[in-house]
Amino acid sequence: MNSTDLSVLNAAVNWLKAGHSVALATVIQTWGSAPRPVGSWLAIRDDGQVAGSVSGGCVEDDLIRRVQTEILTRSTPEMVVYGVSKEEAARFGLPCGGTLRLFVEPRPELSILEKLLESVSSHRITRRRIDIQTGVSSLDIGNRNDQFLCDGQFVQTTYGPRWRMAIIGAGQLSLYVADFAVASDFEVIVIDPREEYSEGINRKDVTFVQGMPDDTLIELAIDPHTAIVALTHDPKLDDMALMEALKSPAFYVGALGSRINTQKRKDRLMEFDLNRDQVDRLHGPVGIYIGALTPSEIAVSIMAEVIAVKYGISFPKIKK
Repeated sequence: MNSTDLSVLNAAVNWLKAGHSVALATVIQTWGSAPRPVGSWLAIRDDGQVAGSVSGGCVEDDLIRRVQTEILTRSTPEMVVYGVSKEEAARFGLPCGGTLRLFVEPRPELSILEKLLESVSSHRITRRRIDIQTGVSSLDIGNRNDQFLCDGQFVQTTYGPRWRMAIIGAGQLSLYVADFAVASDFEVIVIDPREEYSEGINRKDVTFVQGMPDDTLIELAIDPHTAIVALTHDPKLDDMALMEALKSPAFYVGALGSRINTQKRKDRLMEFDLNRDQVDRLHGPVGIYIGALTPSEIAVSIMAEVIAVKYGISFPKIKK
């Protein structure tokens, strides 16, 4: 669940508790260049107030009208399609003739949404399954590999922190990276055994672990939805973390350092139980080259590279 979707859930719960009628619209299928991905949702209040987006503003006005005049008078969900023809796509401003199919719930259950909000706010991955015919929904434990499902009988969506970032080091740069990672909807774990950081990070949105990086990474059970960034600039700590990280299925492994120091680090790592392919997975110098100088600018470059790798985007490396 990204931050926009969490705000939708918060709004829906608050509106229902205040006595409003609320409809939830979820994107379940797209064709062409629809502007919002499958799983995106929108809460529409009975007076026309909205939270979230299903089309970036293309169809929301018409959908609000339909919800207020038609859908909220019903008790069961409805499928709504926009952009079936080129003319309709043009009318609603959908780019390149895009089409989207929405699942609209006129009676979402407050108790279920409250439990879902509590779960995702506690960083637990949770699946919500809605019966298409009745609108009755249920929750169970999800996992990072869950896919959105609409099979004609149920709509199933997984919410929670599906992506993680483990940051080695609790210095100033690490805190900036943590800020950008949290804003990008990553669950963030900062690992640092050094005594001077023993007070930890006093933030609810970041988990601090005062332990050895290699041991902690093993305990975290690194999976393909995890990025690992080593930022202590201390080979004794960074290299220990990288020895485990590069053997793991983490989708991204990066380390702070110049080109010269990165090559020295790769040479050191080759002396341990790592092969060339594993060592070559290391992103270093970490981040996309943008001429960054300050810690906050370097954090932007790091997060940009992590996101690019997450989505399979390649780009030419510029020497740093």
